[in-house]
Amino acid sequence: MDVYEDFLAPPDRRWRRYVVGNGALEPTGSTLRFVSADASAQRYTNAQIDDYQGLPRRQFLWRPPLRLTVRARFSASAGNDSAGIKGTAGFGFWNDPFMMTGARLPALPRAIWFFFASPPSNMKLDLHTPGCGWKAATIDATRLNALLLAPFAPLAVLLMNLPPLYRTLWPVIQHAVCVKESVLDTGMTDWHIYVIEWGREKSQFAVDGAILLQNAPSPRGPLGFVMWLDNQFMVVTPWGRLGWGLLETSGRQWMEVDWFTIKKE
Repeated sequence: MDVYEDFLAPPDRRWRRYVVGNGALEPTGSTLRFVSADASAQRYTNAQIDDYQGLPRRQFLWRPPLRLTVRARFSASAGNDSAGIKGTAGFGFWNDPFMMTGARLPALPRAIWFFFASPPSNMKLDLHTPGCGWKAATIDATRLNALLLAPFAPLAVLLMNLPPLYRTLWPVIQHAVCVKESVLDTGMTDWHIYVIEWGREKSQFAVDGAILLQNAPSPRGPLGFVMWLDNQFMVVTPWGRLGWGLLETSGRQWMEVDWFTIKKE
């Protein structure tokens, strides 16, 4: 099943809308903007399309091998100042582990996507990349190796607070949960073509034809397609810091998508 969406007409009915708070999906006639306008730290705001609302995870549609190609840009770049994008945003495939769009049990995360998170988010899952920013990323915490390590998590958190042990042991844990990330150094406000090649064993990411991340471990399917911009932040670190919250934004911020394709290979 191949998909092509160019937003020249109303989006295909397969795409479920998830618009919350001060979020909006705004067609321009040839693109779709995912908008957050004057979001409040007391209320969740999201503008999202996906193809899994109401489905049990076993009925999510996508498995490797496939290729996702997206042409997109943002209203602002990453940054700590008031002009930067606030919250999280991106596009790709995941298992919606946090019960956002259906009455499902919580689950460990599986995802392959281009993912943005602004400060104060700090999801420090890759030893060599920061815990926030605009990144290509994979994770599959449901693999057997990850589950076998779960009973040792409390001890591991203690050990991760010792820098030499963190540098030595975290790569082992990172490999077990199939985490691989790379920071994008392309300007977010410019139009770019983003590509995810999700393979059965290994995956690859490219921007404008240049390979950004290769030989990344592939999460297992089935996963659901998602494209969104919201006002949340999250903190998850190897040394035991956990947190979640909402961010206030001033004015409008948006992610604009010109077109995207999903092609089975």
